Order: sequence, then structure tokens, then C-alpha cells
Amino acid sequence: MKYETDVVVLGGGGGGMAAAKAADKNGANVILIEREEENGGVLNQCIHNGFGIHYYRKDLTGPEFKETLQEELENTNVKILNSAFVLDVSKDKQLTFVNHKGIHEIKTKALVMATGARERHFNSLAVPGDRVSGIFTAGVAQKYINLQNLKPANSALILGSGDIGLIMARRLHLEGIEVKGVVEILPYPGGLERNVQQCLRDYNIPLYLSHTVTRVEGNKRLSKVYVSQVDENRQIIPNTEKIFNVDSLITSVGLIPLTDPVKFVETGPGFITSNTNQTSEDWIFAAGNCTVVFDLVDYVSREGEKAGKYAALYAQNQYFPEQKVKVKKGENINILHPMSIDPNERTKLYLRVSKTFKRAEVTVEPLGIKLVEEEARPSEMIEISIKPFNDKNLKEIEVSAHELG
Repeated sequence: MKYETDVVVLGGGGGGMAAAKAADKNGANVILIEREEENGGVLNQCIHNGFGIHYYRKDLTGPEFKETLQEELENTNVKILNSAFVLDVSKDKQLTFVNHKGIHEIKTKALVMATGARERHFNSLAVPGDRVSGIFTAGVAQKYINLQNLKPANSALILGSGDIGLIMARRLHLEGIEVKGVVEILPYPGGLERNVQQCLRDYNIPLYLSHTVTRVEGNKRLSKVYVSQVDENRQIIPNTEKIFNVDSLITSVGLIPLTDPVKFVETGPGFITSNTNQTSEDWIFAAGNCTVVFDLVDYVSREGEKAGKYAALYAQNQYFPEQKVKVKKGENINILHPMSIDPNERTKLYLRVSKTFKRAEVTVEPLGIKLVEEEARPSEMIEISIKPFNDKNLKEIEVSAHELG
């Protein structure tokens, strides 16, 4: 079958649903493609609360956030294609996808990529030891418990203190699984401070900072995990080894933005976009964790909404930026998004500092913007709002951070 539309949204998670809703609101004909049987993505398995505080001004669980978005989407004219997998996106604005009915093509005017991110697997860490069962990514363990009612462990160690690792430490504990600790190679937690408090300290689960897994052992099933302390260069410190007798290792060692099947736009590693979510291909927009990994789904949906809006305007020949100002990483900036700005539109800058500050001043020059952040950490995003500005001679702005005395 052949379709023709104004905007295609690829991915039916929090970002994709918000993008489809916004594109429809701005007058476009929209097709939303989702590979799973239902929309929501990872929201469906995140049964804890903490979602929607910024986006809906409500404290929701993941499924509640998804259902709220889904209800809004059902009041639109968006055509939703579930259980559909996109095989190819070509430069001539054509997509090829497959479902149980066969292979189909869509001709579109604009595309929003909202494909999210995948978990980095334990095998990518090159940790020596036996090939054993019992090693799961945090997302897989979460799916087993929350959706499939399966118990993945009797005793567990968590590797990585990202938010999902912290949340799964608590979840495993509440299911009666002995959680012997969370191991983090960095000298600070990788997740939000509120999750460190609510998921670890509240349940007396130890957090081993500046530690890493050095070996795993077991006969078919995992039985021992070896952990050592590391120095500031992440080198193993001799005679610091600890042995944990556990039957499961749950890994939360990062997310990798998913950019497939688009092969011809600028990435690094996620899609590089402007403040209007436009990529290096002017008809392709991107939002959510396929650009950078955000702290909250609220931010993902907010970015999705913006991408949907501008994709719809582009498809209707109502948005063609005349100028883009480059955004440059300055001193002590690790992650920065977006990487260019249409100065005629509002901008929300998201950044992560490269080290911990007791009190940081973040500057955006030459715009003269200064923001003071107490206890700035690499694990927590900082937001900066920039109003539209009109300076034809401005080609680049630089974002930096430094310690305040």
C-alpha cells in the first residue's frame, strides 16, 4: 500500500505522541508509526511516579502519563500505525515500512524522528569472566518484573547509578530481592539526587562510588561479582577488591540514541538539531532521547511537541529559517543541546556540566546571559531560556561554566 501525508512521526513514545499531537494541531496530516503493538514506549513499564510534574503539572506514573497523552492523541486526526517497522528512509522523502500486511511506502513532506535510545549492554564493557546467565540491563529487568510478573533474581548487584539503575534497586528490594549495592565508576551518582535519596538512602542500599566491576564468575548462572575501587583516572586501585555473592547483575551503564534507519543526517551520536528541532536535512526534525538523553520524559514530550509544530509548519511551507547561529561548548560543558539556534524563535538550552560544582555560574556569550546553579552535577541537566534576538552579524554563541567563590 502507498500512503501520502504531510508529516510522519517515527516512534510512539512520549516524544513521538507529543510530536504527532502538535503537528495535527498545526494543521498537518499526520501518520504516527510505532513498532510495538501499543504506544508509550518505556513509559508502559515505568510504574513508579514522578512523571508529568513539568508537562502536566501532575505527579503521574509512566502508564498514567502515556494514557493521558494517548487520550489527547485520540482527539486528533492522526493516523496511527502500530506493529510497523520502518526499513528505510530515503532522501527523496519516502519511507518504507513493513507490518503483518506486507511492505508499504509513505511519501511525506516532513519527518519527525522520535526513536528514543537503547541501553548499552554489559558486553560492551569488556569485563572478563565466565559466560553466565543472570546479567540483565535495568530496562529488561524492569520489563520482567513490571510487565511480565517474573522474578529475575534472588540477590543482585546494580552496576551504574543512572536513574533507571537507582529505580530498579528500589524495585528489586520491594519485590523481596536482596540488593547488595549499587556500583558507580564515577565519583558522583549518575542519576538525579532525588532518586539517590528515594531509591537508595531510604532503603539503606549501599552506593559504592569510584568503584567498578572487574570480573564475573559462575557455573551457567552468575554467582560472584568482583568489584574494585578506581582512582581519578579510572584505574584499578590494588588491594581494594570486594566480592559480592549474587545471582544477578543489573546494568545501568548508559543509553545510546537510536538514529536508524536515517543514515544521511548529522549525528554526534544522536541527531544534531537546532532550537526548532531541525536536523541537517531541512525536512527531518528530531526530538527526545534520539538527540541527547534527557533527565525527564517531560522534557522529551516538550521537545516532541516543538518538533511536531515546526515539522507541520515546514510541510505547509510556513517555516524556512533564514539564519542559524552555532552554539559552541565552552569550558566545563559536557553535553549541550541544541547545537544551533534560529534567532527568530525562542530557545530552550539543555546542558550538562563536565564536573561537579558547589556553586556554578553558567554563561552564554555574547548574549550576556548568566545563570547561577547551586551544586551543579553532570548527572542533572541545566535549562537556560533564550528569547529571540535579532543580530545578523552574530554567527556563534558559547556556553561555559565556572565555579563561583
